[in-house]
Amino acid sequence: MDHAAVLALYDRDMRQGARPDGPDARIERGARVVRQVGSEYGWNGILWSDLDETSADEAIAEQVRHFSGLGLEFEWKLYGHDLPVDLGTRLRAAGFTPEPEETVMVAEVAELSLDTEPPEGIRIVPVTDATGVGLVAEVHEKAFGTDSTKLRHQLLAQLAGDPDGLVAVLALAGDEPVSAARMELVPGARFAGLWGGSTVADWRGRGIYRALVACRARVAASRGYRYAQVDAGAQSRPILARLGFEPLTTTTPYVSP
Repeated sequence: MDHAAVLALYDRDMRQGARPDGPDARIERGARVVRQVGSEYGWNGILWSDLDETSADEAIAEQVRHFSGLGLEFEWKLYGHDLPVDLGTRLRAAGFTPEPEETVMVAEVAELSLDTEPPEGIRIVPVTDATGVGLVAEVHEKAFGTDSTKLRHQLLAQLAGDPDGLVAVLALAGDEPVSAARMELVPGARFAGLWGGSTVADWRGRGIYRALVACRARVAASRGYRYAQVDAGAQSRPILARLGFEPLTTTTPYVSP
């Protein structure tokens, strides 16, 4: 993989040329910043910026004023190659709180092994309605110990407004939901975004996450997407590397003051 070329393509397709991730969201493009503005339950934040030492502080302040005026919390999604090099320091000085860094991992779909099957006793089913969304939220809460209200609202809005742009799947042991994941497909983009892979603690280490990656990658391949992309944490990185994903850059969410 030509990392420099793929990174430039990723920035152009998924950041500077971003599309809304749901029917209740919109993309606003300025000369130096691209942001998504949605509802209180959607994702609000900065997707791309083109800043330097002379423009960064005012751009940060302007985004805080904008989202504060809307009554919305937001994230500044900072990538490892973004400029200026001290942008993270400037965000912290402005009151932002960094969350754990993740690694953006990318693979060419055609080079992935897509025949990975779930372990014995596990079946993978699509999520197509509110009942399925409720089970995804249940897995999320058990896996991470966090509230899933925003996730629930986001998935329901996507299924209602753009069902072709969302592929959500559940892994069931009998009738018990033990893992869940989703994929967002942007028309015209070359990257399929794999998100939300979560497995209940007692079911980790059995190959379920790997099977869910393969399941979604098969769908991406069938729809003509060239690349699959994951924002990977420490647990997911080695699994994805074994599947053929390579690190492209890093990303750190900075949460607004």
